[in-house]
Order: sequence, then C-alpha cells, then structure tokens
Amino acid sequence: MRILVLQHERVEHPGAFRALLDEDGHEWHPVHLQEGETQPELNGFDALWVMGGPMDVWESAAHPWLVAEKALIREAVEERGMPFLGLCLGHQLLAEALGGECGKATTPEIGVLSVQLTEDGATGVFFDGVPDRFRTLQWHSAEITRMPTGARCLATSPGCAVQAMQWGPRAYSVQFHVEVEPDTVAAWAVIPAYAASLEGALGPDGARRLQAECDAEMRAFNTIAERLYINWLQAAAQI
Repeated sequence: MRILVLQHERVEHPGAFRALLDEDGHEWHPVHLQEGETQPELNGFDALWVMGGPMDVWESAAHPWLVAEKALIREAVEERGMPFLGLCLGHQLLAEALGGECGKATTPEIGVLSVQLTEDGATGVFFDGVPDRFRTLQWHSAEITRMPTGARCLATSPGCAVQAMQWGPRAYSVQFHVEVEPDTVAAWAVIPAYAASLEGALGPDGARRLQAECDAEMRAFNTIAERLYINWLQAAAQI
C-alpha cells in the first residue's frame, strides 16, 4: 500500500505507526503543508492519512492551504472511497470536509485521559480487541461540534463528545493520539502553541508531568496503536 500522509508539523508524523508500516512493507509519502509543499494528486496513492497540528480547522486566513486540504480529503473519502485515517486535527478536518462543524472545545483536554467506546465503537471493526474504556494522550482545545451526515461516533469522553468517528466503510478518525512514542511529548512541547496550552493546563512543569504520565502508559499506548493499525488495514480492504 502507498499512503499519502499530510503533515502540519515536522514532528507530528505517524509516530509509532512508522515501524508497523515499515515491517509490513507499506510506503508512506509525507507532505509538509505548513512549509508550503504542494499536496499531490491522489492518483498513485492507495490511502490518505492526515496528522495533527497546532492550527485550527477554521484558520484558513492564516493557513490558506487548509481550503485545498479539505477539498482533497473530500475527494479522497467521498468521491473516491479511499481508506482514510485522521488523528486530532485530521479528525476535525475529516468532519469539516464532509459537511460537519468544529469549534473551540468547552473543556480543552490536555493530559493522559480516559476514552469510552460507544455501542457502535464496541461492535465495529476499528476498535475490535480494544478495551471499552482506555487511556490516551489528549492535546486539543478544539473539537467536532456536529458530525457530517452519515457519520457514526465510535468513542466519547466527558470533555469531548466525538472522540472517534467513522464515515462509510473505510474512513476513520480519532481526536486523541495513539501514535505516541517515548520522545513525542518533548518534540511537541517545543511548538509554541502546544507549549502554551500545556502550561495553561498542567502548570510550568507541565511537560515533565505529561512525560511521566506517558512513560507510565507507553506499553498500553503502543499495544492499542498496533491493534488499531491492524483493524484499520482490515477496514481498508473492505469494498
């Protein structure tokens, strides 16, 4: 499989998924939109992944490429039926590309917090083999406020109604982060917007505290990442 990966920060890449993709012989091609790289045509790619980023989906004046990115996501998912995976910002972009809406979160989630599967999530393909309730890395202050027509909510939390979403048989997205690696917190904490939100939520030593929380959960994070990766591949194979 050849996967087009849209990135919004160099350090916000597929993370723990990279080793899994390499082991299975899949090729992934990153495009760094925030650096002015032009997104390619979808011809020649088998799937589309969209990563997280510090910007918000509505900030097209500051980041004009967001308009074209949403159009590409819509073409991939709605018109071509390509397998799709969105993480954090990618989750929100999928919603807006398909006619949903996003806005500022009533309760920003930053830290290692619990997510609960819905009935659709617990009985579907994507979360097969994943506990009904599990802990994840959260780092967002925006959220989906209205899902697109035809979407299903697969997971939720007290602070964010739509933690995971499915549209059609092969498009999946999550608000939380499952791609966490040992250096993720340190790498993201140097991004000004992330540093500010981290300090606001957890205090001046927020990075240290969050690193300790992630270290304690790293094995569980990686286990869930591998399970979701396998499940996503199974969903991608569906017609």
